[in-house]
Amino acid sequence: MAENVQTLRPRLAGDTEKITINLGYVDLGHIDLLVQDGFYSNRTDFIRTAIRNQIERHADATKQAVIRKRLDLGLRQYSRADLEAVRAAGERLDIRILGLATIAADVTPELARATIASIAVLGALQASVAVKAALADRMA
Repeated sequence: MAENVQTLRPRLAGDTEKITINLGYVDLGHIDLLVQDGFYSNRTDFIRTAIRNQIERHADATKQAVIRKRLDLGLRQYSRADLEAVRAAGERLDIRILGLATIAADVTPELARATIASIAVLGALQASVAVKAALADRMA
């Protein structure tokens, strides 16, 4: 299945996950000052840049962890046909992704439970509420 892993592509509209952070007023003021002075287009631009800088700063440690934890890096989609083929072969998947894992909307909770032994996603998992509930005891 590793041949189905895709390299991360440039971010498109809708390809983001929303997070919430709490900042102190002084930190927020510093960000606003940098935005006001034209260093960043807005607060989000500043925060994304800061996050990317930290990810780059720890790139070697991240690469080693990806190898050590045997994570697939990028985007991985599991269609109903993919999972039915796994079930027909009498196999089960141990899904380990750093990025985005998507389980198709037409995958039933029963099919997911029959074919997915474990699932660990660092990033985001897109699946129906029913499939997520069916796999809750298998998520790391």
